[in-house]
Amino acid sequence: MPEIGHIKIALTTNSLTRVDVAFTLAQQIVIYDIGYDSAEFLDAVRFTGGSAGKSKGKGGGQGGATDCWMNETDNTGPEGDRLTPRLDACQGCQVVFTKGLSDLAAVRMRDSRIFPVKMEEGRDIDEVITYMQNMMKSKPPLWLRKALGQVTGNPEYQVEKYA
Repeated sequence: MPEIGHIKIALTTNSLTRVDVAFTLAQQIVIYDIGYDSAEFLDAVRFTGGSAGKSKGKGGGQGGATDCWMNETDNTGPEGDRLTPRLDACQGCQVVFTKGLSDLAAVRMRDSRIFPVKMEEGRDIDEVITYMQNMMKSKPPLWLRKALGQVTGNPEYQVEKYA
């Protein structure tokens, strides 16, 4: 989990510059760590159904990011499971920005404590990052305050545990 005041987000993309594709159709998911005045690229995960296999090697990203290929040939159904590898790639993120999202994907994200944001139209990744930073600086909604570590329980309403 990122430090307090930072949030780790994932964005679905085919172009590597825009949030421009639905979650299960994404060829890449890029991951950023965002602070109030900073944004750091962490990783890019690419998905392939070809023979590239699953391999991890050092990429050129800042912060020692890896260039990870996730193989989708381990299909469990007639069309294969495109959801699970993408959810696995988003583990550790608090928010996922995507252009489209099925109900099943939204439920599985919620179960993984990831907040999905479905966008009506594609946006540049830089624009999404700026939007998040502006939201963080103003009055963030409850889900964002929780992700930032700003919400703590009120001790008056907490039940003491007895040993």
